[in-house]
Amino acid sequence: MAQRTPLIAPSILAADFSRLGEQVLAVPDADWIHVDIMDGHFVPNLSFGADITAAVNRVTDKELDVHLMIENPEKWVDNYIDAGADCIVFHVEATEGHVELAKYIRSKGVRAGFSLRPGTPIEDYLDDLEHFDEVIVMSVEPGFGGQSFMPEQLEKVRTLRKVIDERGLNTVIEIDGGISAKTIDQAADAGVDAFVAGSAVYGAEDPNKAIQELRALAQ
Repeated sequence: MAQRTPLIAPSILAADFSRLGEQVLAVPDADWIHVDIMDGHFVPNLSFGADITAAVNRVTDKELDVHLMIENPEKWVDNYIDAGADCIVFHVEATEGHVELAKYIRSKGVRAGFSLRPGTPIEDYLDDLEHFDEVIVMSVEPGFGGQSFMPEQLEKVRTLRKVIDERGLNTVIEIDGGISAKTIDQAADAGVDAFVAGSAVYGAEDPNKAIQELRALAQ
């Protein structure tokens, strides 16, 4: 089981954009708000940018977990720091200097994280975990919401959990993709700390109740 109180991070990618502020306020029991940034290049989809991130920050005191699915993230991190990001997660596949970028983000008083596509092995990055506050394991191909959970990605979680615990690190393991009432217990059992949920929250009749139910299932 996960060793900490499960953190639930609803993804506003699944929210109703015509009433985004209202949707953010509809999840008072969320731990974080997950903000997916897509550039149409690194992933084949566009979402939104720093202006929307800043608008979300104005309506909530929740921590913003900003996931940059973009090429050359080092060119853009300052925009998201200025927009109010509390943690910036970038893809290791999109930069050649992941440790240097993490150090820069942390120097600005923001937590740093990295993420991996499903096909990217975790082993190449285990020695760098001390430089990161968070790791997002993608359990779908990044780019679109509503995809099916890929349970084989939990092997990465188990590897991370073992190494983080053995080294006494505080790095948070987050999982993103296909998390629902049917899959969250598997992820929790593998050692996940934080759970991104889009459709499972914003597709529910009562998004806040959905968060409560997901957290209970991950205990």
